[in-house]
Amino acid sequence: MHKVLFSVVVLGLLPGVAAAETMATVGKKTIDRADVERAVRPQLVEVENERYNAMKTGLDQLIADALFEQEAAARGITVDQLQQTEIVEKIQQPNDTEIKKVFDENKEQLGDATLEQVKDQIVQYLVRKAVQDRRQALVDQLEKKYPTKIVLKPPVVEVGLGTIPPRGNPKAPVTIIEFSDYQCPFCKRAEPTVEEVLKAYGPDKVRLVYRNFPLPFHSDARPAAEAAGCATDQGKFWEYHAKLMGAKDLSAGSLSTMAGEVGMDKKKFDECVSAQKYKDAVEKDIQAGQEAGVNGTPAFFINGRMLDGAQPFEKFKEVIDEELASAQKG
Repeated sequence: MHKVLFSVVVLGLLPGVAAAETMATVGKKTIDRADVERAVRPQLVEVENERYNAMKTGLDQLIADALFEQEAAARGITVDQLQQTEIVEKIQQPNDTEIKKVFDENKEQLGDATLEQVKDQIVQYLVRKAVQDRRQALVDQLEKKYPTKIVLKPPVVEVGLGTIPPRGNPKAPVTIIEFSDYQCPFCKRAEPTVEEVLKAYGPDKVRLVYRNFPLPFHSDARPAAEAAGCATDQGKFWEYHAKLMGAKDLSAGSLSTMAGEVGMDKKKFDECVSAQKYKDAVEKDIQAGQEAGVNGTPAFFINGRMLDGAQPFEKFKEVIDEELASAQKG
C-alpha cells in the first residue's frame, strides 16, 4: 500500500516547512496553512481527485491518439481507416439476449416502460459500450507494440487499518479500506458491489478493511457500529456485518437477536454492548475518516486512492486493475 502524507500528495508541500506558513492573524492568534488544511480537508481531497481525473482523461486521449497515429503510419493508412478496420468493423450488433439483460437489470430505473419502448435506446447504449471496449482493447494491444510509460501519479491518502480483522490475504497487493455507516442506504446499496469485487479478484489480490463512520443524523448507526465491534470478540464480525447491512431494524433488541442468529453467545454479546466496550474504537475510526477527508458514506480508499460514494463495479475495477498492474511492474 502506498504510504504518502496527505499534505505532500494533495498540496505538494514539505512537511514541517510549508505547513507552518502563516495564512492569517486574528489578534494574538495565528492561523497557519496546516490549520486551514485540516478545516477543509474533505474539499481538498475532492478537488485533487477531480484534477487527477481530468488530467488522466486528457492523458489517455493523447496516448491513444499517438498510438493510432504510429500504427496507421506503420500500415500506410490514415487514422480514420485504422479505426474503421480495427474498431467499427469488429463491432457486432447486440442480440436479443443482451438487450433483455440490460432491460432486466434496469427495470427499477425504467419504471413502467416496456422493452419495446426502450429497445432502441438500449441498442444504442450497447453499441457505444462495444465501441469503447474495442477501442480500449486496441489501445492495450498497441501499448505492447509501442512501449508506453505513464508517470502521472494519482493522489493517495495514508489511512490506517483500524482494529477490525480484514477479509483477505494480509499480503494482497490491493487493500480497500471502506468507511461506512450501517444505517446509510447508500452503504447498503454498495454492499453487493463490494462483494462482487471480492469475488472477482479473490483474497490473494484484494483484501477489505472495514472502518466505522456513523453519521450524526443516523441515531442507530453508532450503536450498531459498537455492536459490530463486540462481534469481533467472538470471531463473528463479518457474519454480523452482513446481517447489519441487510437489516432494516437496528434497535437494541434487533442487534441482540441478530447476534444469536450468527451463532454468538448472546449473554456475552449483550454485556459487551451494555458496557460500550467499543465506543472509543468507533470514535477512532471516525477521527481517522475525517483526517483522510471523508465527509459522507460510503467512502473507499483503494491503496490510498479515494473512491467516494456507492460506485459501480467498473469504477472499482478501473482503480484495482491499475494498482495490480503497478504492483506487478514494481
